[in-house]
Amino acid sequence: MNTFFIRLFMLINKKIFQISRAKLGRKLGSQTILLLHTFGRKSGKERIIPIAYFIKDERIIIVASNWGKANQADWYLNLSNNPHAIVELGNKSLTVIGHEAHGREYEILWQYVTKEHPPYFEYQNMTDRKIPIMILEEEK
Repeated sequence: MNTFFIRLFMLINKKIFQISRAKLGRKLGSQTILLLHTFGRKSGKERIIPIAYFIKDERIIIVASNWGKANQADWYLNLSNNPHAIVELGNKSLTVIGHEAHGREYEILWQYVTKEHPPYFEYQNMTDRKIPIMILEEEK
């Protein structure tokens, strides 16, 4: 998929989500969207991106597919560098801490997310990198 159109779509989706206070822009086909606030690993500036998510076992699951591109998504690199983030779920904001799924946890979550959204299989086939799965849990 063309990077320019992906960035444009994500910018428009983010603005619609914010302006409508999450009344619009929360659904993309069968997927539900949240706004993820991370902090740039180089700049330290807040970065906001709309991303599909899943809830499993009361945890927020996000997939760093980056549309099957060879490189990792910036938000994934930012979250790996600084696991503290904010998510906007509808009209609710949560402070979260993230970690990457590995081993058996990854296998279970990969089965779950690909069942819920089969295009992740296509994205995995488009890249040599293993697509990361991040788990976000509310900070207490």
